[in-house]
Amino acid sequence: MAEETEVSVKTAQKYLNQLVEDNVLRRVKQGEQTLYALDQLMASYREVATLQREHTREELTSALESMRDCITDWKATYDVDQPGELRSSLAALDDEQERESRREAASEWEQLETRLPLVQTALREYDWATERETITA
Repeated sequence: MAEETEVSVKTAQKYLNQLVEDNVLRRVKQGEQTLYALDQLMASYREVATLQREHTREELTSALESMRDCITDWKATYDVDQPGELRSSLAALDDEQERESRREAASEWEQLETRLPLVQTALREYDWATERETITA
């Protein structure tokens, strides 16, 4: 890590330790190695908070509806229920343009499936979060 970031080992370790303390990274021991991974739970909490701070309830509702509509359209268009099924259909196609279209749809679908729970949580907890954001004098 120090070599990649062109800093001393001591400096790299200091920042990694701080990121672990700040719940940005998780430290994982594998035998003699220490690995670092993004703390997915905290990253999700931060993303939900960002959605709530940067968007109105109506904007989040519209985004959620739009995401669901896209998924519904892909299911109907390609007669599949999951993006993995759409990806597996690529092998049977000769048309390069159709393969690319399906590959792109599958990627977007996977991305939306990741985002949907975050937007749903942001909406579900919107009132609770905005009440706590208010600064009282």
